[in-house]
Amino acid sequence: MGTEPASQVLGGTDVPARPDPATIFREHGRFVHSVLRGLGVQKADLEDAFQEVFMVVHRKIDAYEDRGSLRAWVYGICVRVAIHVRRRRGKPEIAAASFPEPVDPTTPAELLSEQQARRILYSILDQLDDDKRAVFVLYELEELSMPEVAQSLNCPVQTAYSRLRAARAAVNEAIESFRQQKETR
Repeated sequence: MGTEPASQVLGGTDVPARPDPATIFREHGRFVHSVLRGLGVQKADLEDAFQEVFMVVHRKIDAYEDRGSLRAWVYGICVRVAIHVRRRRGKPEIAAASFPEPVDPTTPAELLSEQQARRILYSILDQLDDDKRAVFVLYELEELSMPEVAQSLNCPVQTAYSRLRAARAAVNEAIESFRQQKETR
């Protein structure tokens, strides 16, 4: 009887193996950090929120049911932690240029433009309610499939699509408003 990475053989039947928290950390840690920031967790709270996500993963891993994507399950935890941290802290800060430098920026002007675009995007996202923001970040920025988004947020797929439509409309309206302000200056 060999070692099965995806399952453990018990009594002749395959039983899915529980994911290992250390493996989840290695495979999803960078994305967890990105999602938390995208969901409005302030820079000062980011590391604590990051640790809180993986403490929840560790605590709840025995209850994990392989009904969908492990990534969606982890992101669902991220969304709940981010909402909790933001509510505990109060109003989220407008995201600052706290992102790592790109490996190969073409020009300083392009880098500045990219940082300004991030600040603008996060200030727009700060205006969305938690449900719309979570769907927008998970679907548009983190590129989860809509079934994964719905699973992460524990809502029907059609509800997630509805929230995404509303979030897109709000984001597009805010972008247009920003453009008009910029043109009048």
